[in-house]
Amino acid sequence: MSTAHPTAPKITFVGAGSVVFTQGLLADLFAFDELKSAHIALHDIDAERLATARAAAEYIAAERGARPRVTAHADRREALAGADFVINIVQVGMGEATRTDFDVPARYGLRQTIGDTLGVGGIFRALRTFPLLEALGRDIAEVCPDAWLLNYTNPMAMNVQYLAEATGLTRVVGLCHSVYWTIQDLCELLKVPYEEVTYQAAGVNHQAWVLRLEHGGEDLHPRLDALIAEDPQLRRRVRMDMYRRLGHYPTETSEHSSEYVPWYLHHDSEIDRLRLPVGAYLGIVDENVAEYERTRDALACGAPLTVEGTMEYAPQIIHSIVTGTPRTVYGNVPNHGLIENLPDRGTVEVPCLVDASGVQPTRVGALPPQLAALNRAYLSTTDLVVRAATQDEPRHVRHAAMADPATAATLRVEEIWQLCDDMVRAHGDLLQPALRTELAL
Repeated sequence: MSTAHPTAPKITFVGAGSVVFTQGLLADLFAFDELKSAHIALHDIDAERLATARAAAEYIAAERGARPRVTAHADRREALAGADFVINIVQVGMGEATRTDFDVPARYGLRQTIGDTLGVGGIFRALRTFPLLEALGRDIAEVCPDAWLLNYTNPMAMNVQYLAEATGLTRVVGLCHSVYWTIQDLCELLKVPYEEVTYQAAGVNHQAWVLRLEHGGEDLHPRLDALIAEDPQLRRRVRMDMYRRLGHYPTETSEHSSEYVPWYLHHDSEIDRLRLPVGAYLGIVDENVAEYERTRDALACGAPLTVEGTMEYAPQIIHSIVTGTPRTVYGNVPNHGLIENLPDRGTVEVPCLVDASGVQPTRVGALPPQLAALNRAYLSTTDLVVRAATQDEPRHVRHAAMADPATAATLRVEEIWQLCDDMVRAHGDLLQPALRTELAL
């Protein structure tokens, strides 16, 4: 640890203006007695959101009986200097860019539900995030080289692979709550206590798979099968449909899961059968803005805020590294043989052991072949996006969209190239210069 007092680490939030998410993470951090005196350094380029984040941090600290040092910084390097942990929650381009990710593909008839992981939305979210990640990695290497970078920014698999290949940082782990909440939801459905369940999942972010689910030594899958057989409404969900056909339950919502395969969004009948909300994420964007405004206004007039923990992994990781408390979390890390039938360069989501020595990914071995086949298609698109950026190769942007399963199932190849040109034009200066080229044939 670089701090003088290991139990008072410096924790830097990059993109702290994502106030609602920042609040949840802070509530989790301050729930640990050992972290109540941490230095919380907040950074955002939006002055109003930064001020709101600072006010929220101070409010939550008071509510949790914590006495942290809270600082706010418009300058990123100042916020990072001497940090022990860096939590990245940046969304480059905010809601306006997200609307572009939906609106432009929709003109071509391309349907998306969330648009933050794969597909055209995921590809261009990554491409506008990579320049920020490159600069962030350079700053960390210079002003806090021993820090752990805990990344929440999507698209997770693309961003973690890019960080590994373009910045050289090694203390990087991508965090997502999908595995945790999937198991929670299954426990609720099966009426078993989460604390008593043993489970293992692995794969890629938003397309990992439940490989083991047991209670008291009993495999819970037969009970799940029986529930699905009894309830026709349960069968009207993408993840249930995938589970029945593939034999393993996916660890993301049906809305997410539908975007990474070619079978559902292209077909009107499947959208109806599986109740898929096309464009659902735009409503989430609007609600996030409204929630931020409610928080800002409440803090400004001294009204109470609801402070709830979120059970996110970052606070647990920080607590384990600071105190030596052993835990198992799910992290997104470079594969390097952890899942032997997935590409070595790709980012995989696997169980990770955490203690005072840091985050240690565990080897899973081979996935069932039908699961690995889907994950490899996902990682092929991811790899082409990263190569587009690291090699300054705009053709690979188009190749990534051509390789994407849902896009390829919907559009002719000429339309894919034209759509990429439109997206390049729409996102403009958010992309690195070499990728702003239009390439319609």
